[in-house]
Amino acid sequence: MRDLDATVACPSCDLIQRIPPMPTSGTAHCPRCGEGVATRHANTLEQTLALSSAAAILLVIANTAPVIGLSAAGLQASTTLSGAANELWEQGRELSAVVVVFCSIVAPVAYVSFMLTLLLSLRHNPAPAWIGTVMRGISFMAPWSMDEVVMLAILVALIKIASLANTTPGVGMYALGALIVVLAAIKVTFDPREVWRKVRWAA
Repeated sequence: MRDLDATVACPSCDLIQRIPPMPTSGTAHCPRCGEGVATRHANTLEQTLALSSAAAILLVIANTAPVIGLSAAGLQASTTLSGAANELWEQGRELSAVVVVFCSIVAPVAYVSFMLTLLLSLRHNPAPAWIGTVMRGISFMAPWSMDEVVMLAILVALIKIASLANTTPGVGMYALGALIVVLAAIKVTFDPREVWRKVRWAA
């Protein structure tokens, strides 16, 4: 199985060039200016698999544990992400509820599920024929996974109600914060070229 060549533009001089197959931890340099144009890191898929497994655990915690607790006048209440979306729906803000559910629950769960399916399937040789479909799913869901926006909205809400009630961050909020970091790490470590190197193409 031969490595797939990639065509890239040098970030320094814009020379279009084809990247040859590289050894693990190898780096390709531009023949015109010497700028590094590609690096093949070691064990990137294994690192991404470990991060995706951690993200799956954090997703369960972030979506089941209370995100925030409120106490005022002797009354206490807490809510989860799905509970907040349900409250928006009941208040007549159906569009906002759908956006919250999709961007904070559906898209991240689908993204991590696609990633785990992809990485686990690559352990078989040859890789399954439906790898391309899973890759398209990953590419589609990645931009819609916006937990950082949800976290920002929660922090803004905390600031606004701080003078009206005592607020306490819940376990779900800490899990959500960790999930944001892990999802960012997945996008940094995941190298699609390593996936295509493991795919055996039909003649």
